[in-house]
Amino acid sequence: NVAYRMNTEEYYELTPYAKDLEENWGPAPGNLNSDGQNLVVYGKEFGNVFIGVQPTFGYEGDPMRLLFAKSASPHHGFAAYYTYLEKIFNADAVLHFGTHGSLEFMPGKQVGMSGTCYPDRLINSLPSAYLYAANNPSEATIAKRRSYSATVSYLTPPAENAGLYKGLKELKELISSFQGLRENEGRGPAIVNSIVSTAWTCNLDKDIKDLPNLEGYDAANDTPERRDDIVGKVYSQIMQIESRLLPCGLHTVGVPPSAEEAIATLVNIAQLDRPDDNIEGLPRVIASSVGRDINDVYRGNNNGVLADVELNDKITEAARAAVRALVNQSTDSNGRVKEVKSAFDEVGNFFGGLMGQKKPWTQAIVNAGFPDVEEARLAPLIGYLEFCLKQVVANNELGGIMELLNGEFLMPAPGGDPIRNPDVLPTGRNMHALDPSAIPTQAAVEVSEGVVRKLLEKLKDDNDGAFPESIAFTLWGTDNIKTYGESLAQVLALVGVRPVADSLGRVNKVELIPLEQLGRPRIDVVVSCSGVFRDLFINQMNLMDRGIKMAAEADEPLEMNFVRKHAMETAAEMNISLRDASARVFSNSAGSYSANVGLAIENGGWEDESQLQDQFLTRKGFAFNADKPGMMEQQADLFKSALKTVDVTFQNLDSSEISITDVSHYYDSDPTKVVQGLRDDKKKPMSLMADTTTANAQVRSLSETVRLDARTKLLNPKFYEGMLSTGYEGVREIQKRLRNTMGWSATAGEVDNFVFEDANSVFIEDPEMQQRLLDTNPNAFRDMVTTFLEANGRGYWDTSEENIERLQELYAEVEDRIEGI
Repeated sequence: NVAYRMNTEEYYELTPYAKDLEENWGPAPGNLNSDGQNLVVYGKEFGNVFIGVQPTFGYEGDPMRLLFAKSASPHHGFAAYYTYLEKIFNADAVLHFGTHGSLEFMPGKQVGMSGTCYPDRLINSLPSAYLYAANNPSEATIAKRRSYSATVSYLTPPAENAGLYKGLKELKELISSFQGLRENEGRGPAIVNSIVSTAWTCNLDKDIKDLPNLEGYDAANDTPERRDDIVGKVYSQIMQIESRLLPCGLHTVGVPPSAEEAIATLVNIAQLDRPDDNIEGLPRVIASSVGRDINDVYRGNNNGVLADVELNDKITEAARAAVRALVNQSTDSNGRVKEVKSAFDEVGNFFGGLMGQKKPWTQAIVNAGFPDVEEARLAPLIGYLEFCLKQVVANNELGGIMELLNGEFLMPAPGGDPIRNPDVLPTGRNMHALDPSAIPTQAAVEVSEGVVRKLLEKLKDDNDGAFPESIAFTLWGTDNIKTYGESLAQVLALVGVRPVADSLGRVNKVELIPLEQLGRPRIDVVVSCSGVFRDLFINQMNLMDRGIKMAAEADEPLEMNFVRKHAMETAAEMNISLRDASARVFSNSAGSYSANVGLAIENGGWEDESQLQDQFLTRKGFAFNADKPGMMEQQADLFKSALKTVDVTFQNLDSSEISITDVSHYYDSDPTKVVQGLRDDKKKPMSLMADTTTANAQVRSLSETVRLDARTKLLNPKFYEGMLSTGYEGVREIQKRLRNTMGWSATAGEVDNFVFEDANSVFIEDPEMQQRLLDTNPNAFRDMVTTFLEANGRGYWDTSEENIERLQELYAEVEDRIEGI
């Protein structure tokens, strides 16, 4: 698929900045996108349309380039690609198709590109339209600012419940049997024994600390209360897996969701309370009909209280039935929603009222076991869901692309999570983010205080009642846009600092919360901001830095102010001022992005873990200083000094659409093993994740989160069969999640052996599955085999010689297939 071969003479003549690239890449043509004599442009022409593949950065497999603190210039092949589009193919416009390319992340200024910035040089005079995922407004903003693109949003795949399979499904059936035979002293204990045995088979012992040991346990000798406790905890884990939201397959541009897919999206929208709109979430209304507060139900469910786990499951099913009843009113014979019928049709309401009939959604809740639910209390939510349904099934993506390519005005719209903010819908509009000076909002501050409370409770429980002294945080641009600054507010809350808004709602000040009001010590933080966060929220970095320095300079007892304690130690150790020693907000240098750890792991371009750790420290060790705003100074020693006191590493998961094995970003910025290497005692810090993807926010360990992600995606037939149904790209998506799972082994060591073992059983041991993967995408299947072999070779997966021999033979077979032998 070579569309054009550009000789070096033509390249230098048409690319005015080509000589500047030689500092990093030597003279053209080089060895990237080159046949040794010419620069090669990959793609294919279809009349007036050229479809091409944007070249990679070029340094993915080069350990030395990955280590550089500042990113290298584009290589000659990359420059030749854009030269070809503009000056040889003579394109009138470019449509960048899909999310997160390389152009907008090339070196240059953060904003206000000049003629020497590479995004400006590359795109030059070409009008750029960019089809971008609606849930990623932060990187879309970078594409606008740095590559002059107008964006067209597209819908992310609809999310459904992950469901259960194999032993997990068997466990739920056993629990259902126990509920019916709980009082039977003969059958009840026997079922509990089967539940315990199956839970061990499914490796749930790693998630349930006090699961009885298989040897010597007999439920008949246990108390009824203890049996309920065991079953409740297993049931709670099963429900977490079953109800986890799972993006199904891939989105096809211009094809709106089916009725079933719309139901899945609306169920998730209906979960959340929206106090600003005076809308109560469906679970809250249903729980209140039986005299319960939904937050108490969630708390009991999370603690494995059997009655609350059962009630939570029942409420979830009732909510789904109600939403289905609403959508069914507007569903045609093809299973699609063409026109949304009003939920409050006046004529229907009149006759229904005369007959004493309940609305279909109310009746569905009654049929699910909640006869006292108040129909009037449901009305505001149902009206809102009807509006959301219209937005979900609207179809303007292809229309939006054509409006841009015709040079017409495209309506703007916010980007973000369509579950939290349905105003993101319909897609097919020009995406924008939010006013950065308005975050964190008051609502975000309140939510963050709840998460911080749960986080500190979990840490105290696991540490004999002692508070952690220092927590390493990772802040992302997209997450803070979606949540209006929740994770930013968490940082401030830990330090004991309150954001203060002015009369216009702009958050530009912070104040110290007095210790007597705080009621606990000030926790030290080390904040690693993504490059995108740095670009979008430089004022919020200023807020954090000022707040942390305020805490460090407060004259308070050191046992109640760990920020001051550690800053004083660093000041003495490095012979610097207390204010300089309290730098805690770090990121990349201006114009650079990521730690390049993900690139190294994705391409196998790393020798050992120490290389990954050096990359993280070198590339992320630029400190923000409120006393010198606008500058990012390299402070690697200060970064190391702050990290070596860290007890806990922490990240947030805010959206069901992107989880920790879907992308490499999360492990790319994870400092767990970095901290372990820096600590004097070499002890690995605890790694935690806050999951706010549902109304029932939870704090889990990283290993728990990796297991949950593996069970709901990589190992789940619903996920991998959905991906396989999309063909070539689907196999690559499966491989990507396997590779990202190994990434967590490399940066945190928090992946259980059974995850690789079970993945091997699913994708490699089954000859039929092997063949499907090989036939659909041999390149991705080869990468999958390579990942298994690499995981074993690096000590992350312990398996049998038989498995390794099979993988080695498979690798040779796939290589022959690809080479056409």
